[in-house]
Amino acid sequence: MTQIPAFRDVVGTHDIVFVTLDTLRFDVAATELAAGRTPHLAALLPGGRWERRHTPATFTFPAHQAFFAGFLPTPADGGDHERLFAPKFPGHTEALLGSGTWLFGQATVVEALAAAGYRTMCIGGVGFFNRQTAVGSVLPDLFEERHWSEATGVTDPASVDHQLDILERRLVVDDPRPRFVFVNVAALHQPNHFYLDGIASTPETRRPDTLASHAAALRYVDSRIPRLTALLSTAPRPVFLIVCSDHGTAYGDDNRHGHRLAHDCVWTVPYAHTVLPHNTPGVPA
Repeated sequence: MTQIPAFRDVVGTHDIVFVTLDTLRFDVAATELAAGRTPHLAALLPGGRWERRHTPATFTFPAHQAFFAGFLPTPADGGDHERLFAPKFPGHTEALLGSGTWLFGQATVVEALAAAGYRTMCIGGVGFFNRQTAVGSVLPDLFEERHWSEATGVTDPASVDHQLDILERRLVVDDPRPRFVFVNVAALHQPNHFYLDGIASTPETRRPDTLASHAAALRYVDSRIPRLTALLSTAPRPVFLIVCSDHGTAYGDDNRHGHRLAHDCVWTVPYAHTVLPHNTPGVPA
């Protein structure tokens, strides 16, 4: 397995890719992985497993505000962990700012990486990235490039394919700067009923979203991971990858539905970071 460097050594030497699997529950992610139904994600994860963590918020907007400010999901066992990156702020717990933590002076890691010479790109998914309203512009407007359409949003069953189409087009742009690519995957979010086999996606045949359709959506995402990694492997630099959920969602758990509520199925999320195997273009692996 490729050794994972400290994040302070990543900045300037690696492309950085941050993928949020919006609304993915930890229990569903862990169950699908254990059953062998998400083999491509399993191949990416250190040790072949998801890390169980707690998100800083219960829905997309505040969770991503926290993420971009350096507050990624924290280990669910409560143990100390060295933060990857953090803003300079006097209230930080020193035990979490290790020798490998990258400290920055800007309000967000997006702005900090831009100041460090990165080309920053957002490929949006859910409505908080659609730039159609003031609140839907806050997060994407942090980035130099912002991409969103209904085809990348929650209502299109092929949303990940459309997001990867954008990524493929934008990666070939002649720009020598290292890249920070953020992708918000909307496929797990409701509606996800159309990922169940044999259920058509027309309004007339719509079925309720369930844990089963949530898991089917994850299998769809997993099936597109090889294309994602193939696209990223063409980079002239190694790729540091962060992949996690921003929050879970309830499907009747304790009579709860949706998110923006305090429940373990919402707070507990899968998390991983790793370095992708690097193939220098034109040089056999």
